[in-house]
Amino acid sequence: MVDLSTFGSGGSPNRISLRGGRFHHSIDGEHVSVSDGPLDLIIVNAAKLARTYYEGSYDPANPSAPTCWSVDTQMPSKDVPVAQKQANRCMDCRQNIRGSSIGGGRACRYSQRLAIVLEGQMDTVYQMRISATSIFGKGQKGDMSMQGYAKYLHNHKTSSLEVVTQVRFDEKSVTPKLFFKAIRALSEQELKTALEQKSSCAASTAALQTMPVQLETARDDSPFTEVSGFKYNKGEY
Repeated sequence: MVDLSTFGSGGSPNRISLRGGRFHHSIDGEHVSVSDGPLDLIIVNAAKLARTYYEGSYDPANPSAPTCWSVDTQMPSKDVPVAQKQANRCMDCRQNIRGSSIGGGRACRYSQRLAIVLEGQMDTVYQMRISATSIFGKGQKGDMSMQGYAKYLHNHKTSSLEVVTQVRFDEKSVTPKLFFKAIRALSEQELKTALEQKSSCAASTAALQTMPVQLETARDDSPFTEVSGFKYNKGEY
């Protein structure tokens, strides 16, 4: 039987966080292991692209609600407190101007949450948050950004549920940046398990944004949004 829960008794989601160029695994809020990678996994669900602004620094080890955020990258969420809202539209926001961040980029940043299972450990769903550096940009030698990878799968008429995806850090990047590539097709039994996990509450929950009010993510939609160039044929299996 597949364990369809991504939460332990303490109510904390299972996470794989990206810190210091390493993968940190947490179960029920407890840190259990760390690895340099690469990780071989299956992407079973994902939230749409989001934008988040933290007045202070975001700590991936202790995720907290941002100051302002958008779930459609167009305007602040209706759940953002009025006093914290930075603008009525993202395109007009001063935090969306290049140079608004201390590091020289935009203070309001893109991110995406993935629900994944590890190859050989498909009974446990993890949440993984990736930043703009992993979502956009050019790949190298077969390794791709998330959007590049999504387009690659779409061009080959392949779902992310059908393949084992290898994820590794870009060793040349000073900030956590991931590359993605497909390494093999799933077996029939693995595909069955992946489909079960895709439709589970655990996968939907893992893909939710970490906000004061959690927002619903459709379970049956494609793991990637249209902007990423990926389409999932729900009636294929």
